[in-house]
Amino acid sequence: MRFLHTMIRVGDLDKSISFYTDILGMKLLRRKDYPEGKFTLAFVGYGDESEQAALELTHNWDTSAYDLGSGYGHIAIEVEDVYAACDAIKAKGGEVVREAGPMKHGTSILAFIKDPDGYMIELLSPQRKD
Repeated sequence: MRFLHTMIRVGDLDKSISFYTDILGMKLLRRKDYPEGKFTLAFVGYGDESEQAALELTHNWDTSAYDLGSGYGHIAIEVEDVYAACDAIKAKGGEVVREAGPMKHGTSILAFIKDPDGYMIELLSPQRKD
């Protein structure tokens, strides 16, 4: 078994694809319209789906916004330098909601950003393996 993807619903697919590709540096892996169901699926990620998990962006054509609810947490992305990543994200128009710094009660360096639909994304420094 292996982890394939996580799906989130987005209100503006083009805006979301732009965020994940232009601001976070992912690639658009595939995109397909389903006219009979009135939805589009787009998959973004950092590598080929045969080797890495992807993020599925689902856009229902008749829905422009979603209530994120209280059960959703965040997507986590490892970055080489959390401080530099936050600076780059802000320079490209991204929203940093928790500036880079040490985790409370821990030593990991992290930050949080929001995507166009309000989904939280945690940026983490590389984790030590010891």
